[in-house]
Amino acid sequence: MASARKIIIDTDPGQDDAAAIMLAFGSPDELEVLGITTVAGNVPLSLTSRNARIVCELCSRTETKVFAGADAPIARKLVTAEHVHGKTGLDGPELSEPTMALQPGHAVDFIIETLRREPEGTVTLCTLGPLTNIGLAFQKAPDIVPRIRELVMMGGGFFEGGNITPAAEFNIYVDPEAADIVFRSGVRVVMMPLDVTHQLLTRKDRVKRMAEIGTAPAKAMVEMLEFFERFDIEKYGSDGGPLHDPTVVAYLLKPELFKGRDCNVEIEVQSELTVGMTVVDWWHVTERKRNAKVMRHVDADGFFDLLIERFARI
Repeated sequence: MASARKIIIDTDPGQDDAAAIMLAFGSPDELEVLGITTVAGNVPLSLTSRNARIVCELCSRTETKVFAGADAPIARKLVTAEHVHGKTGLDGPELSEPTMALQPGHAVDFIIETLRREPEGTVTLCTLGPLTNIGLAFQKAPDIVPRIRELVMMGGGFFEGGNITPAAEFNIYVDPEAADIVFRSGVRVVMMPLDVTHQLLTRKDRVKRMAEIGTAPAKAMVEMLEFFERFDIEKYGSDGGPLHDPTVVAYLLKPELFKGRDCNVEIEVQSELTVGMTVVDWWHVTERKRNAKVMRHVDADGFFDLLIERFARI
């Protein structure tokens, strides 16, 4: 059997971030989590760092190294999303404060040191929030970029537009300068935009299957989703809300669930009206270099089958 794929999860938990981390923890044969790095995004850094450790403890993965990273975007004031995720970021269940400690040192330095230490082309970056830590790492140590196997990210949108502004998806909007650094870096990018995640609704029948697992992590996740989905149900009038971040981990486990194409993606950093927009050349109408594989379709039933199967292993 092939050895487990080495990953770093960069995240701003967030209920859907928690689901992504749990999916990775439920897949130890395929994925080796080298560390979790946290960034300010859905909630401030103190809470994202707290929440990452809560998820580790909930899943009995206290050996996981968690590093706190950037507490603000590279060039802008922080925008957060308590209106979606609640004041803690993991509103829904009753959760104990974490007892495991944060690792000493900064997330950016951990990313750099890990990529320099591990064999070239063996580490995948899984980004679930604003790309601040990654952009800073690329600025500080450009030599790490060719050492990355690939960067799989949740962020952006094309046909679906945005979810924080008409043009911009939240993760890109929070730190468009960092996203611009990443997309211009030459790293292999796989992009999970809103066009994919809005196909993955936490319908009542899917959440019911999750609840039937009966474990503490599954119960907590159900309560998180029941809180999280209320915002999108009201906004979109849908049966459940879209489940964004686990798409990143699901792609590593079962890439055949997703379909997309190689495109050029540019990040708008100047226009007040469309700042944070991912300008996707889906139809290849320019000669610009194709710098990302942009996903557009997903097998929703297959995705939730995978999610529920792996949650049951935790």
